[in-house]
Amino acid sequence: MKAYKICMGVLLSLAAIASVSIATIHHHKFVIEETTVNRLCGTHNIITVNGQFPGPTLEVCNGDSLVVEVLNSGRYNATIHWHGIRQLRNPWADGPEYVTQCPIKPGETYTYRFTIEDQEGTLWWHAHSRWLRATVYGALVILPKPGTTYPFPKPKLEIPILLGEWWNRDPISVLQQALFTGAAPNVSDAYTINGEPGDLYSCSSQGTVKFLVESKETVLLRIINAALNQQLFFSLANHKLTVVAADALYTKPFATSVVLLGPGQTTDVLFTADQAPGRYYMAASAYATAQNAPFDNTTTTAILEYKSAVKGVSSRPVLPQLPRNNDTATATAFTTQFRSPSQVTVPTEIDESLFFTIGLGLVNCTPGPQCQGPNNTRFAASMNNVSFVLPRQTSLQQAYYQNIPGVYTTDFPVVPPVRFDYTGNVPRGLWQPSFGTKLHKMKFGSSVQIVLQDTAIVTTEDHPVHLHGYHFYVVGQGFGNFNPGSTASFNLVDPPQRNTIDVPVGGWAVIRFIADNPGVWFMHCHIDSHLAWGFAMAFIVENGYGEWESVQPPPADLPKC
Repeated sequence: MKAYKICMGVLLSLAAIASVSIATIHHHKFVIEETTVNRLCGTHNIITVNGQFPGPTLEVCNGDSLVVEVLNSGRYNATIHWHGIRQLRNPWADGPEYVTQCPIKPGETYTYRFTIEDQEGTLWWHAHSRWLRATVYGALVILPKPGTTYPFPKPKLEIPILLGEWWNRDPISVLQQALFTGAAPNVSDAYTINGEPGDLYSCSSQGTVKFLVESKETVLLRIINAALNQQLFFSLANHKLTVVAADALYTKPFATSVVLLGPGQTTDVLFTADQAPGRYYMAASAYATAQNAPFDNTTTTAILEYKSAVKGVSSRPVLPQLPRNNDTATATAFTTQFRSPSQVTVPTEIDESLFFTIGLGLVNCTPGPQCQGPNNTRFAASMNNVSFVLPRQTSLQQAYYQNIPGVYTTDFPVVPPVRFDYTGNVPRGLWQPSFGTKLHKMKFGSSVQIVLQDTAIVTTEDHPVHLHGYHFYVVGQGFGNFNPGSTASFNLVDPPQRNTIDVPVGGWAVIRFIADNPGVWFMHCHIDSHLAWGFAMAFIVENGYGEWESVQPPPADLPKC
């Protein structure tokens, strides 16, 4: 992977430097194009950025600005989302198609302009157009401001680790087939580390990624789960990992032998190369929680090799002990260790108390080629029984700020329309959602609490839910149905902050944040098959008072539908 690594590259003018601290403006050009690659015994044409898979790593400093011109030379509409960047007052640069912008059509361009404001750590960028993100993604590394450093000893080596999924078919055709038939999509053929499946797959040993380290040096792994549809366990054989950050937010350090990441999540871990000089696998495999649902049960690997290992010795690397694919106990033990590094200020007086049921559904239809889900149905997904329908004639953001009528309504239900035993035996009459483009409007500065409740409709499942434009405190999680009495056990002292939360299988999670970023912001499951089925909603956060609490004007080159 090519990395752009300039923290002090393009400086502001002398006049600007005199009035503000030194910052950098990074100019990049992304060309979305078709590229031929060899994987798993075959040659495949995939959509990439700048011919790279994964795409280029962008390395910037906290406080820097980016100007990224995107030229779509591919055959599909496309957008780029800067996952985890708050985009303060600038939703026009956020990227989800038909939410904050219309897609960039083939042959057209759009320039994303945004500033990193008080964020540092590991994020990533990816296509936010159907399943293009299967191959259109890359790391976004935010270093501390010049003159500052990490809240832990500076590592000798930093390595982005991008976990992905690979299909031997065009991922867009896999999605189209699923949407046509109403059935679940075909599972992936492999997982990847930095674009390579690893040598446990046929025809894949030559391209296996290898990382070289010196004995005793400290290494920082910036792990990103870019997989389309799968939570993943990750481990490094014989090495103890120390978690120091997640979703570009520092954490209270804790030791672990295994890391769990939902799609969209990032985790930074330190390790010391303190083992006998040799070769060790880092590996990832599925954490699969949906009952009786097929999944890719393969394992992707890369090799960590000590430079002092005996030359010419090609011994097989040591393989780590990964958890079982359904090991919820290990997943829970990992996620419950996250804490903020110190005491934080959590909203306690709640203005917006929201309760969202989340999960799958089935739509009744006439038996035929388009009703190949269970018992002649079609799969769907929803929040509070509303399966989200994206507009096509304009984006939600443009419709709101340009007062375009008939695009959406603001009656998204703030509680489930019907109360039921969410994780128990759900009556079949509740399995079919309604469809609509429903949003929820909030005042600027509101303190918000959202209960995310998994349901047993079709199956309980661990769902990674991502909120655009914000990070939030995870004040509580548990299994079964949420009980308002659970608030007594909330962590209001040092809860972790995230931008993507894995809601436990058959359980719930409670998040809190201040609605201090105006705009239209998407909230959705980061399992892309679920997003395609309607597992999403959007918030309108109204402007506050004055320029610094209001959305910036739209850019002149904003794409048109």
